[in-house]
Amino acid sequence: MYRSVTRKPTVAGVSLGHRTVAEADHWILSLDPRPEYACTHLVQNPYPHVAISLTGESPEETPPELAAAAESALSGKFGRAVIFPGAAGLTGKLTVAEVVASTAIDKVEVLGSGAAADTDILDTRDFVRPQYRNGDLVLTTTPAAGGVLVPFETRDPTPCCADH
Repeated sequence: MYRSVTRKPTVAGVSLGHRTVAEADHWILSLDPRPEYACTHLVQNPYPHVAISLTGESPEETPPELAAAAESALSGKFGRAVIFPGAAGLTGKLTVAEVVASTAIDKVEVLGSGAAADTDILDTRDFVRPQYRNGDLVLTTTPAAGGVLVPFETRDPTPCCADH
């Protein structure tokens, strides 16, 4: 149970100019050793890209022109968690109560409907990316076939206007 874990203990910010969250995720997941927490942050300065906050020391130096983006990632106001306590156990199907009890996720919500019930089944699809909102780590889900919930963010999203 992770309820006693201090939330989002980020101590390092890094900005390497990743253009997509997939690129940033790949970099984060290649870290050895892995941090306890690692989050992606969409930043605008000096150009739109993805900055990263993580526990521990960053294995790479942020280039000076991206220092403001790295500092923005440490602001604590936003973040999409890639690595967090309990994340490795989020595979297959679990109840919402199991997710909240065994991870750092504070809440599971259904898009447009509010809080998920503790007994709702979450099919993780082995890809879970909750986001920090008002100090809580929140997983947004959507209803899927078979009466289960699935994470709103998918591993391979369809690009906007893909058929145009």
